[in-house]
Amino acid sequence: MTGSLAKAPDRSTRAAVATMYRLTTGHRASIVVATVLTLVASALGLAQPLVAKEIVDAGDHGRAFWPLLLLLAVLFMIEAATGAVGRFVLERMGERVVRQLRHGLVARLLRLEMREYDRHRTGDLISRVTADTTLLREVVSQALVDLVTGALVAAGAIALMMWIDPLLLVLVALTVATAAAVVASLLKGIRAASEHMQNSVGAIAADLERALGALPMVRVHRAEDREAQRVGERIESAHDAGVRTAKLASVMSPAVELAVQGSFLLVLVIGGLRVTGHANSLGDLVAFLLYASYLVLPLSSVFRAVGLIQRGMGAYQRIEQALNLPAEPSHPGQLTVRARPCEAARQAASSEEPALALRDITFGYDADRPVLRGVTFSAPHRSQTALVGRSGAGKSTIFALVARFYEPDSGVLIFDGRPATELTRAECRDQIAVVDQNTHVVHGTLRDNITYAVPHAAEADVRRVIELAQLDDVVRRLRGGLSGMLSDRGNTLSGGERQRIALARALLARPQLLLLDEPTSHLDAINETALTTVMKDVARECALLVIAHRLSTVQHADQIVVLDHGRATAGGGHEELLTNNSIYRELAAGQMLRPAAARPLPHTKL
Repeated sequence: MTGSLAKAPDRSTRAAVATMYRLTTGHRASIVVATVLTLVASALGLAQPLVAKEIVDAGDHGRAFWPLLLLLAVLFMIEAATGAVGRFVLERMGERVVRQLRHGLVARLLRLEMREYDRHRTGDLISRVTADTTLLREVVSQALVDLVTGALVAAGAIALMMWIDPLLLVLVALTVATAAAVVASLLKGIRAASEHMQNSVGAIAADLERALGALPMVRVHRAEDREAQRVGERIESAHDAGVRTAKLASVMSPAVELAVQGSFLLVLVIGGLRVTGHANSLGDLVAFLLYASYLVLPLSSVFRAVGLIQRGMGAYQRIEQALNLPAEPSHPGQLTVRARPCEAARQAASSEEPALALRDITFGYDADRPVLRGVTFSAPHRSQTALVGRSGAGKSTIFALVARFYEPDSGVLIFDGRPATELTRAECRDQIAVVDQNTHVVHGTLRDNITYAVPHAAEADVRRVIELAQLDDVVRRLRGGLSGMLSDRGNTLSGGERQRIALARALLARPQLLLLDEPTSHLDAINETALTTVMKDVARECALLVIAHRLSTVQHADQIVVLDHGRATAGGGHEELLTNNSIYRELAAGQMLRPAAARPLPHTKL
């Protein structure tokens, strides 16, 4: 069967109840305990009208009824205590189910394939962990047990009402059946409106996260009103869906209430006539009326539970979609994209192998639009390899492949002589560290940020990377030093300071391969010179792979790889490329650089 002809999901109440019940796996004991306690409390409640009947009949015949009043009070208190314990057990179970769901969602979202983050908005994914699971908590902690106990208690009340007066019961049944028909007709609309509302809430979170994540840009371009309007449209959509849900629910609730009140009035009038005609005693009428009023709660809880379960299914479907998004594989060779290792991947590793080798790598974020076309080069141990090229040549994409965020469409990555297809992604990432151009600083202390990759690093190692990354001035300036708090995204730091923190974090991990994406882009000339010295020192310990647009950063690199339109067109030293490669000369001329001997650039027009 083709995807277009695939069977539509079952939206029936029965299927929804079954789905919600599956969510309680591992918590069934709590459900059993809560159900038993609720049924005991309900049974005590059902016994109270019978005691009230005896009290009325005893008073009518002049018998003592004080012991019966005491019994009624005892039954009421035990019912209240038992019901409270049962409700607590249910609420605790609901919190545990939500905790389990949230743990699973967080673990999944942190391990999704990077392509999935290109397809889904971050704010919407976050809302599935927060808003959608909160709605499910109410469903699993109340609706399921209310559905079971409400139905059983209603059945018990109906049985006792039939025992007292079958004719009056028929009148009650007719009015209740009318309400049930109205409720059934509304459930599908309630679920659809609820799904739309949950999606709109997710869109609110996504658009708000978009605006707050780029707040400086928003304010500089005076776009606050436009962004507020964008989020406002989502708010209006959620409002409309919520109003529609409320409208349907507002019809459903009065239908139930009118049915119950109508049946109560019928019982009162017709039952009164039957007492007058001596068909029933006054005690029978009182007991029947109490059961009719008592029937309101279980029936209301059943109808409410069914409606809540249908609303909860909208949230559950969003959660299930997130849980089913493809995650990064945890085993070598378990690839989720089109990668097929070439024959070069089978070459035996040796101590002479480079830290990293790319062999005929082709890749595109879209299958029909390649970004890299047959790229081949190596990054030897204890050396510095620089990637240069025009914007869009594929430099950052190479970094993304080396970090195993994506898999190549063809060709192979080789880490220290071992093909990436024979390594897990975790094993590959153990060998590398990255200083991204978009430097990441998380909320926490300066120490937390530096030791993020090595949380239990020795103090001497921390001091070493602080000195290497020229962070001493930041430590002195920050209140609390290493224990000083940094704001979210490091907004109180300069771009250069954030970049040096990222460099210190990377160096602390002592990687075999260090990826630097434009490491000097936010540095002044003095700090750039210092970083160049640091890079030379680091290159004595590991391989450096550097993306650079400022060629002064890489003119002393051991080798420079020139990329153009996704191809590695040339490789060599600075002087060699100035002489032999027109693309490199053009890039150098654009930067107004001079070769190391301070002579004019050959064959360039400035």
